[in-house]
Parts: sequence; structure tokens; C-alpha cells
Amino acid sequence: MLQSLKTAWKLADLRQKLLFTLLMFVIFRIGAHIPVPGVNTDIISQLMQGQLFGFFDVISGGAFKRFTIFAMSITPYINASIIMQLLTVVVPSLEKMAKEGEEGRKKMTQYTRYGTVVLGFLQGLGMAIALGRANIDGQTALLQPGIVSYLVIAVSLTAGTAFLMWIGEMITERGIGNGISLIIFAGIVARVPAAMVSLGQYLMTGRYFGVIMLVILALLVIAAVVAVNEGQRRIPVQYAKRVVGRRVYGGQSTHLPLRVLQAGVIPVIFAMSIMMFPATVVSWTSSVAANAFIQEHFNFGTFWYNLIYALLIIFFTYFYTAVTFNPVDVAENLKKYGGFIPGIRPGRPTAEFIDRVLTRITLVGAIFLALIAILPNFMIAITGITSIWFGGTALLIVVGVSLETMKQVESHMLLRSYQGFLK
Repeated sequence: MLQSLKTAWKLADLRQKLLFTLLMFVIFRIGAHIPVPGVNTDIISQLMQGQLFGFFDVISGGAFKRFTIFAMSITPYINASIIMQLLTVVVPSLEKMAKEGEEGRKKMTQYTRYGTVVLGFLQGLGMAIALGRANIDGQTALLQPGIVSYLVIAVSLTAGTAFLMWIGEMITERGIGNGISLIIFAGIVARVPAAMVSLGQYLMTGRYFGVIMLVILALLVIAAVVAVNEGQRRIPVQYAKRVVGRRVYGGQSTHLPLRVLQAGVIPVIFAMSIMMFPATVVSWTSSVAANAFIQEHFNFGTFWYNLIYALLIIFFTYFYTAVTFNPVDVAENLKKYGGFIPGIRPGRPTAEFIDRVLTRITLVGAIFLALIAILPNFMIAITGITSIWFGGTALLIVVGVSLETMKQVESHMLLRSYQGFLK
């Protein structure tokens, strides 16, 4: 491993990509400490003392609780990307655009950017209004509540999200790995030192059992995430022989890999955004009954919250998989190039077979995502540690992004006949 890293660093172009990625991380961490103007950070820190906001504080690298310009992180971009992919299935013009190759992809990316700005502004405005209504001991979260303050906060948060979107695109283009995923990865990893300090405080108070159990559970979750993230169902594919002149083409055997986690971590992020929506809307009002209902059914850790959260994750896992993977197109491509699944007729029977297999393995992946998402409740119950936010979802993102980035580095090394990380 160390030798592979040393070899990777010696390659000039790969070293340049790694240095550029690290530079973008430094800029991200600097921006995570620039506060939004016109807010009382002490009051906001007290308002954010809830387990519901813990996940968003983790992926933003602590910017959410400090309420800096990167408080919303890259979440609006992810939501805009999901909405665009869903609209691609519903709107024929967008579906046609998506199939136009590089030019269509550029247009879709531009629409996603516009959607990110719109969603970011609406989310920022909603957060500003909610903070304007909140107060603790007579002190409001905003220094001067009013329309001007709301607009300043909304514009600041939107600008921060747009800048993060630009950083992510620059990392993808000039760095190594997927920029958007690496920004979330950097935010989570940035919280590790604070988590270690919290663990040290628990050790100093003599809570050795809780810390040991937390470490064991974390290692088990990492192993499970690696196994499921790399899990595939390989469907055998045979290509018929074709004789062209004196040459024979085809006849080889290969496989069609179907990933267990075809949707990745996107369903978890989207489900979390929906779970926060009712609490955000109710915070705009002063209804006691509505706030009591939200506290009872949508408060983190309650039975109904976990049930609805898990069902949403399972639903979005199936939905996102159906949007991003079309068995009919796969079957048509196999038929077009003379491929077939042994024992299955080409065309519609092949599409139905692939859809049936994908439905079954997606159920396993969806249940796994749901269990990982509600895992912090069990970790808190077993260990008694409530201030560690490095839960199952964070581990899922970190491990998944690490594996994908490592594969990209390895592919760069293999192009030059160097031995990679995975042996």
C-alpha cells in the first residue's frame, strides 16, 4: 500500500491531480469557517443541538452548526440532480436531450446548476425565516430580524452552495475522483478529530465499555459496507459467432454485473431531506399543536420517525435504481450486438429476467441502506454515547467514496503498467 502511494506520487500528472484535489479541500475548509452575516452563532448552536441535525452537520464539516456560508453544503445540488434525473423519465424532451451525447450532457448539467441555485435560495430563505422566529431566553437567532436579513442570509448560503458546486466540478475535471462525493467525504473526515476528542472525554470518565463497543460496531459496519458496496450479481452473457470473410468474430463469454447498491447513498440523502421538510415548514408557524405533532412523529429516534425514514429509503432506492438502470435498453443492446443470456430468449424475456434479478438484489441493498441509516439509534442504545455523529451513513459515504477514488488512482497507474492498490 505504502509502495503504491509512493509510486503514485512519482507520476507527474497524477501528483498534479492529487495536489489540486488537496488544494480544493483546503479552500473548502477555509470557507467552512466564514460565518453568515447577521446571525447570533451562540443561539444557533443551541438551536442545532438535536440529533436530527447531526447528519447534516457531519456532511458539512461542522459548517451547519456554526452556520457558515457552507452550512447547506452540497445538498441542494444533490437534490437538483435527483430531480433532473426524475424529470428525464417524465419529460420526453429532457429524455431526448439526455441521449444526445456530450452536448446533451452539458445542457443537463447547466439545468442542474440553475436548479441548484433555485433550491439553494429557497432552502436558505426557509432557514432564515425559521431562525428569525426562533429565540432562546428572549434572544433571537438573527441580530436584526427582517426582510433584508432574510435575503442577505439566503443569498450568502446560496452563494456558498454555488461555490461548493464549482469546487466539485473542478475536482472532477482537474483532480481525482468525483468532486461532489469528495466534498461530502472531506466534510465527514473533518469531523473525525472532534469525534476522537469526544471519545477521549468518554474514556476519561471511565466509560470504557461504551467506547470499545462503538469501535467494534464501527469496524463491523465498515466491513459490511465494503462487502455490500462491492457486491454484484454477475449474469452470464454469451455472444454468438459471426463469420465476416475469413475471420470469425464473437463467441466469447462474459457477464453483466448488477450491483447490489445500484443507487449508492443518494436515497439516504434524499430521504433525510424529506424528513427535515415538515420540521422546517412547522418552524415557520407558531402552532403549538403542529410543533407537538412533529416532535412526536418526526423527532429523531422515535418509532414513527425510524419507520417512515426506513420506508422512504427503500422507496427511493427502488425509484432511483429504476431511473438510472433500464433493463429494456440493456436487453436491446445485448440483442443488437449478438449477445444473449444462456437459457433466456433475446428481447423482452431477457429484459424481464434482468428486471426480476435486479428487483431481488435491490431489495437487499435497500434494506441494508435502511438499517445503516437507523443504526445510530442502536449504537446509542448499546454504547450510551450520544455525541458521536460518525454513524452508519457517514461510514457508508466515506468507505464508498474511498473505494471509488482508489479505483480511479489505480486505473491511472495501470495505464503505465504500475501495480495498483487492489491486489
